[in-house]
Amino acid sequence: MSNSCTALELLADPPGAEWAATAAVVAITSTEPFFVHHVLSLLRERLCPDEEDRAWAWREFVGDDLEDGRDVFDEAATIPMFATATRAAVVRAADGFVSRFREPLEKLAGTPRGRRGVVILEVKSLPSNTKLAKAIAKAGIIVDTAIPPRANLASWLVSWAKSHHSRPIQKATAERLLDRLDGDLGQIDQAIARLAAAGGTGPIPPEAVDEIAMGPKERSAWEMVDLAASGRAAAAISHLADLIEAGESPIGIAAQSASVLKRVSTAARLLGLPAGAGRPAGINDALKEAGVAAWPKAMDQAAAALRQLGPKRARSLPVWLLETDRALKGEASRGLRAQLALERLFCKMVNLSSTPNRQEKPRA
Repeated sequence: MSNSCTALELLADPPGAEWAATAAVVAITSTEPFFVHHVLSLLRERLCPDEEDRAWAWREFVGDDLEDGRDVFDEAATIPMFATATRAAVVRAADGFVSRFREPLEKLAGTPRGRRGVVILEVKSLPSNTKLAKAIAKAGIIVDTAIPPRANLASWLVSWAKSHHSRPIQKATAERLLDRLDGDLGQIDQAIARLAAAGGTGPIPPEAVDEIAMGPKERSAWEMVDLAASGRAAAAISHLADLIEAGESPIGIAAQSASVLKRVSTAARLLGLPAGAGRPAGINDALKEAGVAAWPKAMDQAAAALRQLGPKRARSLPVWLLETDRALKGEASRGLRAQLALERLFCKMVNLSSTPNRQEKPRA
């Protein structure tokens, strides 16, 4: 394992017991809380394998509360007499601490640890061109919890579910969880745990996500978006009224709508590219490239919405969504005005030339 790595690769293939055995300073960039938690857990397991030792060997500090850095350095310098655990002084939110005590940290990072303990720093950032970062990268460990731009999170979640929850999930299920829970890895991990505990031995299908990853209001919101995108404006408006009456925020509803409709718009834009300039082979390929979850129900709904809207309306969705967002944050921020702003969006999405003469009746 390299001295500098991402949390994604570290947790995908955790190193053995010797990891962090010689590092005097470990730095963790705190971009993704889920990864920070699990990287710290991995460090704790490697440095203090016996749970009984953790009460005295693992101590956490809050950087903003530390006026004297000696509290941290003394903690790490104390050598245990009769135990094999390594002392760890963990400084959470350590950016201010690093600024105040940069010089002793640089010295510590460049010194062999020996039998001393380790200082673990949780920082928002650690520029690689600084003396401290170079010293830690050379003799310590730096773990970046940011998710790499081209990371295949769905595939990573498939491996994570199998190794940490003893239950396989389909890749489409992972994509559905990322979509439904807006990429929140902490919530996704909890959802996988609940799905795994529900019973069964085979891979968890994507259809199971809707029942466990969303509450009744969220499911109703997605139904509303599907109705609007498929041209059934009256039914969508009826759902909207129910959601607002139940206390759902119009801005929240707009955000949920945007997350779906932007993918449909992206697919329309891709299909409008010239041949040989990256245009997908068909609607399904375009939808997959736009980020629609690759399972039958999701693809069918998105394809139906794209056909109903037509190329021009679909490409206009980002503009309509922006207009709706501005209205909700301006003159139509509450009450009937907010509801009307969303109703206008749904009505714009209806392709009147392809809508039957019969009017769909709203739900009672």
